[in-house]
Amino acid sequence: MEHTIKDIHFFRAVSDLSKPIADSTHSITQIEFYVAETELENGVTGQGYLLAFHYSRNAIEGALQDIRAFVLKNGYKVYETVRLKQEYDGETEYFGTKGLQNWAGAIINVAMWDAWGRTLGVPVWKLLGAGGRRIPVYGSGGWLSYSDEELVDEVLGYKKRGFTAVKIKVGSELGVDHDLHRLRKCREALGGDIRIMMDANQGMDVPSALELSQKVVSLGIQWFEEPVRNTDYAGYEFLRNKCGIALAMGEREYDCEALKALIARNAIDMWQPDLIRIGGVEEWRNSAALSISYNIPVLPHYYKDYDVPLLCTVSRVVGAESFDWIDGIIDNKMCVKNGFAYPREGAGWGFSFKRECLEKTGA
Repeated sequence: MEHTIKDIHFFRAVSDLSKPIADSTHSITQIEFYVAETELENGVTGQGYLLAFHYSRNAIEGALQDIRAFVLKNGYKVYETVRLKQEYDGETEYFGTKGLQNWAGAIINVAMWDAWGRTLGVPVWKLLGAGGRRIPVYGSGGWLSYSDEELVDEVLGYKKRGFTAVKIKVGSELGVDHDLHRLRKCREALGGDIRIMMDANQGMDVPSALELSQKVVSLGIQWFEEPVRNTDYAGYEFLRNKCGIALAMGEREYDCEALKALIARNAIDMWQPDLIRIGGVEEWRNSAALSISYNIPVLPHYYKDYDVPLLCTVSRVVGAESFDWIDGIIDNKMCVKNGFAYPREGAGWGFSFKRECLEKTGA
């Protein structure tokens, strides 16, 4: 009984770096998270979190209430992550397993892995079998809402901190030339020794994405993330054959179906699973295994504090995306040095949210 989940608690937290930002498809007013905490019969707790921004509070909390009731009703052991995924997918099939129900299952999955690692006194990356000990990391941001000065300040800040690569948002409503202007500003400020990538967040059409790709050749852009809608497989195929820049996609996917379709079209260079959206640790690793089996390396979306440990367990890695959003509200910031991030040595995921930063929710 000591490994059985006794209770699950949910909290909200807001980044101390929270401020309005925008990309090509979203205006974001707040950087907010939901935190799940699993409590075991033996007293061990584990946490997992999801990035919610300001979206759908009632829907998120409803999904969390539902999975809490399901877990406590069925008496899952903390290590029964696969069983829980299979049975909850069956329970929620009527309304579809994609969407918030997948997110809810994933946040519990991540918290279970944390609690199991803490029970055993071992980091998750060691439990899974490590291949690497450090992961390349890039500074992410370059929001379209930034002024030129704010944009340059951010990328120079990353450079001063030892980052060797940065990613900039493109897909401005002002057009391709404005995107080009912002990328040139970054290249001028950073010099030639820092890699630059660009991310359209699905906000461009195929002609404009191709035009931008052709115009940035002289800037040495390393790869292009989500140039067009994630369902436009023909568009990805066309761009990969024509644009001359490696393409990355995957953060919007709840399963491997898009990856399979893109592989069949030879239309992707890097796979970007989002740990929470795709359904948790096992599903992230399943997608990575499929990707790597076709020589497509892994470049996951957002969750650095989970992705770095997981990337240490797979064989073909591009790197991890770095934001600082949770650093001020957790008890153990990840070590990032000279362009690399290092998995924590502490048990589980090796960090917890500070109690004073958590607000109990109605979930």
